[in-house]
Amino acid sequence: MYIERVPNRSSPPAILLRESFREGGRVRKRTLANLSEWPAHRIAAMAAVLKGQSVVGNLEGAFEIIRSRPHGHIAAVLGTLSHVKLDQILARRRCRERDLCAAMIAARLIAPGSKLAIARSLAEETAESTLGELLNVQGADEDECYAAMDWLLERQVSVEDALAKRHLADGALVLYDVTSTYFEGRTCPLAKLGHSRDGKKDKPQIVIGLLTNGEGCPVAVEVFEGNTGDPKTLASQVDKLRQRFRLERVILVGDRGMITDARIREDLSHVAGLDWITALRAPVVNRAF
Repeated sequence: MYIERVPNRSSPPAILLRESFREGGRVRKRTLANLSEWPAHRIAAMAAVLKGQSVVGNLEGAFEIIRSRPHGHIAAVLGTLSHVKLDQILARRRCRERDLCAAMIAARLIAPGSKLAIARSLAEETAESTLGELLNVQGADEDECYAAMDWLLERQVSVEDALAKRHLADGALVLYDVTSTYFEGRTCPLAKLGHSRDGKKDKPQIVIGLLTNGEGCPVAVEVFEGNTGDPKTLASQVDKLRQRFRLERVILVGDRGMITDARIREDLSHVAGLDWITALRAPVVNRAF
């Protein structure tokens, strides 16, 4: 169907709604309605509809896009966080600190950056996504993000206990390893000079130990002074597994730099229900063959 204007000598043209059809191999047309009495805006709207457009005209030119914020990946991350009930582990009741922690977790997964960068990405004027709006934390600055982390630190024990209850069980594998990170400043009481994995021998550092289940899901983390040797962090992890998490039987997995002969003698061998898996050092392997 289409609209055709038919000249009418000295009179106004006739506005006809017509359609084309084939008859005997020839294209013919017939009139379906006379629209001559319609107002001009109504005729224009009908013509737009017949062309597959909107009654307001071509939508491509009907709007001016001023700003578009990505949303899909934010919805996926926050939906997953809610599905695994991580927000409930942080705090049973919703509060601003919990929402800020959830925002920082989501930002760490999507676009890792500093707290200042996160605050800018949440602000309404500089938002990079719908994250701040969905969690209602658009006005947070970097100081409030750090304050939320202090709030979370006070809840570390309860969070780790909940994760251990969910992801650890008697007789299961527990993986443990450490890493380190260096500081540019001098205000951290745990920062000491030590063996630097970053090659920054002149920078103070801290040592970080991580416990996970057999699939690598994080359960607990502990920070040590920067001059602490890897094996020296092992005893506190054994106490944590047995005393706090109340596991009667554990199979601890660590690398050969972690579970050494000395640690086996002093920290592991006398603990009932504790087994371990590690690797032999090169000299021991050479002697065996």
